[in-house]
Amino acid sequence: MVVLREGMCPGLDADLLRDLRAADIKTVEDVVSSDIEELAQRCSVSYKALFAIRRVLLAQHAAFPVSGADLYEELLSSTAIISTGSPSLDKLLDSGVYTGEITELSGGPGSGKSQVCFSVAVHVSLHLKQSVIFIDTTGGLSASRLLQMLRAETSDTEEQMEALQRIHVFRLFNIFSLLDCLFTLRSGRLQQACVGGGSVKAVIVDSVSAVISPLLGGKQNEGMSLMIQVAGVLKTMAKDFNVAALVTNHVTRSESGGVKPGLGVSWSHIPRTRVLLERREGGADSSLRSATLIKSSRQPCHIKAEFDLQSWSRSKEGSSGKRKLEETDS
Repeated sequence: MVVLREGMCPGLDADLLRDLRAADIKTVEDVVSSDIEELAQRCSVSYKALFAIRRVLLAQHAAFPVSGADLYEELLSSTAIISTGSPSLDKLLDSGVYTGEITELSGGPGSGKSQVCFSVAVHVSLHLKQSVIFIDTTGGLSASRLLQMLRAETSDTEEQMEALQRIHVFRLFNIFSLLDCLFTLRSGRLQQACVGGGSVKAVIVDSVSAVISPLLGGKQNEGMSLMIQVAGVLKTMAKDFNVAALVTNHVTRSESGGVKPGLGVSWSHIPRTRVLLERREGGADSSLRSATLIKSSRQPCHIKAEFDLQSWSRSKEGSSGKRKLEETDS
């Protein structure tokens, strides 16, 4: 409710405000929803003057309807889809990771979460020639691994170095440092992180649960509030700057004995898309991983795909079977 105040718009002086309140008209909503002709008689003011005030208040405070066609045109012009580097994962995600929203990868240790994050960073920096913000909260980011993946894509050393320069790494190991970093980026530093003329297209947090989960549970009510703050700033950054927000999460055991993403029910509403990554059977040395879509507004949930972590290390020239991944049913 927006309360009427003197001077809010031309013509709304103290005398008229007093008469409106006497007629039990106290908010903008009251003015907009009233019969203007009847109200003008009750307040002894001209219909023309009151109609003009109502029109100004509508322009200042009312939300105007937008057609579905306009929304779709806005979506087409603002949304970009970023490849994960894996055809089967891209298919699972309806072509890839979308800008303007949060995508979550959950899984246990060794499930391939970081590898997918590395691949997204490599795709954005090398192929799109855009910048990436990579927030490492576990110390797991390996520059040598990034370089290995870049070498699998191009043999040009200069291209490799330029791509590495577009990946901006922040090593943060507690929730307060993460929030400080995100708020600073949102306030304007995000687009200052551009190199080579390209804008930031992805903000990756690997992992968001590493700094949030220690604060949850027990009597630490502050943890929930901090988690919601992280979610809020990531959402606004994704939307306002048209970037893809990609986060990783740990897993816990469900009541049935299976695995599910961590951070609880409150966090489950935050990501637009959630993917569960797991090791495939075949021994500890197997590079095969499975991906299950557990939340999506675009695809049926619980569909699955397989991918091979080693596909990101093979050069295109040296392996004709690079990224030839098998799609599986649920």
